[in-house]
Amino acid sequence: EKNAVKLGVGVEGGFQSDQEKYDTISTYSIVLMGEGASNDTPQVIHEMPFDAESKKSFPMLVSQSADAIIHHAGLAVKQDLTAWELDDEPKPVSKYAESLPFVGNGVKVSPNPSDWKCEKSGDKENLWLNLSDGFIGGGRKNWDGSGGSNGALDHFTEAGEKYPLVVKLGTITEDISTADCYSYAKDEDGPVEIPNLKELLEMRGIMVAGMQKTVKSTAELEVELNATYAFDAITEKGAHLIPVAGSGLHGLQNLGNSCYMNSCVQMLFSGTVPEISSRYGTKDGVTSNSLLKISPTKAPDDLLCQASKISCALTSGAFCGPVPKSAEVSDPSTSDPKYRLAPRMFKHVVGHDHVDFRTGQQQDAAQYFSYLLEKLDRAELGAGGRLQRKDGSGPPLVSSYLFSYKTESRLVCEADNMIKYTESPPESMLSLRIPMSKSQLPDTSMPDLKRQKSADPGDDDKEKKEVPTVTFDACLHEWSALNTIDDYRWPHLQKSISPATSQTRFVNFPRYLLVHMQRYELGEDWQPHKIEVDIDVPEEISLEKFKGTGPQEGEKLVPDEEEGTEEANTAPSVPSVDEGALGQLMDMGFNMNGCKRALIAVGGSNVEAAMNWVFEHNADPDFNDPIPEGGTASSAAAPSDSDVDESVVMSLVENLGCFTADQVRAAVKHCSGAADRAADWLFSHMDDLDGAIAALENNAAAAENSEPKPTMMLEDGDGKYNLVGLISHIGKNTGSGHYVAHLKKNGKWVIFNDEKVALSEHPPIRHAYMYLFQRSDTVGSPHIEF
Repeated sequence: EKNAVKLGVGVEGGFQSDQEKYDTISTYSIVLMGEGASNDTPQVIHEMPFDAESKKSFPMLVSQSADAIIHHAGLAVKQDLTAWELDDEPKPVSKYAESLPFVGNGVKVSPNPSDWKCEKSGDKENLWLNLSDGFIGGGRKNWDGSGGSNGALDHFTEAGEKYPLVVKLGTITEDISTADCYSYAKDEDGPVEIPNLKELLEMRGIMVAGMQKTVKSTAELEVELNATYAFDAITEKGAHLIPVAGSGLHGLQNLGNSCYMNSCVQMLFSGTVPEISSRYGTKDGVTSNSLLKISPTKAPDDLLCQASKISCALTSGAFCGPVPKSAEVSDPSTSDPKYRLAPRMFKHVVGHDHVDFRTGQQQDAAQYFSYLLEKLDRAELGAGGRLQRKDGSGPPLVSSYLFSYKTESRLVCEADNMIKYTESPPESMLSLRIPMSKSQLPDTSMPDLKRQKSADPGDDDKEKKEVPTVTFDACLHEWSALNTIDDYRWPHLQKSISPATSQTRFVNFPRYLLVHMQRYELGEDWQPHKIEVDIDVPEEISLEKFKGTGPQEGEKLVPDEEEGTEEANTAPSVPSVDEGALGQLMDMGFNMNGCKRALIAVGGSNVEAAMNWVFEHNADPDFNDPIPEGGTASSAAAPSDSDVDESVVMSLVENLGCFTADQVRAAVKHCSGAADRAADWLFSHMDDLDGAIAALENNAAAAENSEPKPTMMLEDGDGKYNLVGLISHIGKNTGSGHYVAHLKKNGKWVIFNDEKVALSEHPPIRHAYMYLFQRSDTVGSPHIEF
């Protein structure tokens, strides 16, 4: 195998996938089945090979049916991509290359690498040649003191920033495209392509013919750094992992950038949350769950059926193959289709109507987890007789109930010290900012915390990067800290403005607490960047000190009656939030609630205007707070026919040219007035458009006739939690890279890296992106309603 120079699987220059290591030979047979000892284990009565020769001996209808099954592509062709790859955009051509100033100072560069050294520090490693004046300087110095001497960059600054282009000595070969070039110019400041590099080098006496590469390029070092820090830490490369298989220990095939989905599915449906696996998983047999009893024509689009199918497969262990001898060495048997779980139907039914999740691109696992819970809730509430409470008294508790909590905000008016308490709507994910101001670097004076040399032979001089650490407790304190609101409008002061202090606390402690760490922030270039930090998370935590107390004796409360209903009655209608715009904003690293606030403030769909709003308000104390009831698109009522903008309808009718006005009107109404989503909906339902519109009308009528659901009392407990699962991310941002799950099974940590499942030696708790905690008093006592 060739050494990887790109952090990716199945891509040129990356790591080989298992499919590339082996050839798969498929054979087919037609079998006669009969009932066995149980309905779940049918017996093969007779088997006949089916190939090009033997097919002539079968009746025509049998041969045609077999061929149709063999060649049926289905979702496999639509979704089966083979690679995940980190965000690696092509290097731009430097705009300074063509007219680069050249200083005729007679400087020639020696062809002997031993003569090269930094003209400032004398260093002989990591050297860069300035292509304008021939100055040789050391590479950038890193924030922790590692890296080069910074000589090349300092020279660029001292020379008045006139000579921005440099090339790394030792990376120049006859193939000039392999040379490592960089631009220090402020408007480029990154790796670049220099088309005329050969000519510029010859002017300094460097003849590229016959030159050999002697040092690693920046790209190779970046892959190496990722591999030695986050990548290997998260995937546990180098550890002697013991493969496991069985109930709750089956991997999922990567369909192409679907590791974000695989990690969430393992966390929800493989047994880590017993209530979910009880509802959707196996009971008395792999096909015994009643949610699977549905017409084959409806099954592909039925979320309950597909969730049950994937959960039964994971929890039963019925499809597990032989356990590989090693997690590091690939086994050809793992590529046998009969042992592989490819969740294509599940991916389709969850994401087919979502602008991002229906694509083959990498997505944010936290965003997907929230969306999946919302989809499950809607499907469970609309299940009718398929899902009922244990006593048959009505609709079941929805899945998100297990994760739901409310928060209490305590507002104190500085004008008169009166106090106002508000409760948020239920949330299912706690999103925490990482307070880098409270981070600490490891104490290198301690023997066990000194920099660790690389364990790779031949890399004795390579050192791992020191990364600061923030405690989980510090993140919680940051979330619940006192905040000052300068321009709060108080109802009891005749709507006048007075500063207020606000503090957030938990109203209840849910059975499962899902925590999302905001590891990504928006940089100066408006692109999301990963915060390199370790989070010190104990496996047992107590949140008792973060519990809200509600109004206390002696407190002067803001009178409720002074918050009249006139303003509420005359308040403008809240615009619906465009799903695609919300996804784009969240991809930039912001919390869902903040993104919704921004879109609502600018009309619901304008991403650029919403970004400007975010930059102006991201420091607001309530930026990440949940939107009040009625303030989100999901809680707003669907528009009636009279609310539909007829100009949008007629524009779509004219531009699309193949739909009637009534069909377009129904689509626009369903998509809350968004023309682009309405067009997508129409084209995705062309096979049975009239039937799809009829279903929309039936659902709308049922919603109008249904009685308001009583408010469900959320579960509460003592606030002590155990860590039972985590999802980690490798990559520059959540829209690229790779996700891996670690789950606690019977007291032991297990790594789920797509299809690879093994006992974990060193779970990457400090590197995780999402954490799942279970309340201690519920361990071993699943909720009876599930």
